[in-house]
Amino acid sequence: MTELVLPNDSNMLGHILGGRVMHLIDLAGAITAARHAGRVAVTASMDSVDFRHPIRVGQVIRLKAHLNWVGRTSMEVEVNVFCDDVVLGTLTKTSTAYLTFVAIDDAGRPVEIPPLVLTTAEEQARFQEAEDRRRERLSRRARRPS
Repeated sequence: MTELVLPNDSNMLGHILGGRVMHLIDLAGAITAARHAGRVAVTASMDSVDFRHPIRVGQVIRLKAHLNWVGRTSMEVEVNVFCDDVVLGTLTKTSTAYLTFVAIDDAGRPVEIPPLVLTTAEEQARFQEAEDRRRERLSRRARRPS
């Protein structure tokens, strides 16, 4: 996804609002998940997001999303955010987020999705790292008081 950062997207410093970035991350992730599942996928979680570099009004925000892991009904999507300064010709990574999506049917119930076909060593490494993050997420959820 690519969008021009406009004044309506910004805070009083002229930087894109963090909430706007998170909204775009969620949209990019949802599109990626839905494409894989062939149906609507809803956000189940988003890992922490660090804002490492501001994106200013007049610059372009670029989001690149890809699928890292697929389970029976859920999947992890990684979204990387970049500041694309078309005047300077620079591309700076600003954020990374990992989101979990669940594919649902018309009644809102989780449905099975196709497995992820891993063809490269990089894809296999991403899959393993995503499984590690999933175990950590499930462990955190289990430790929370009801």
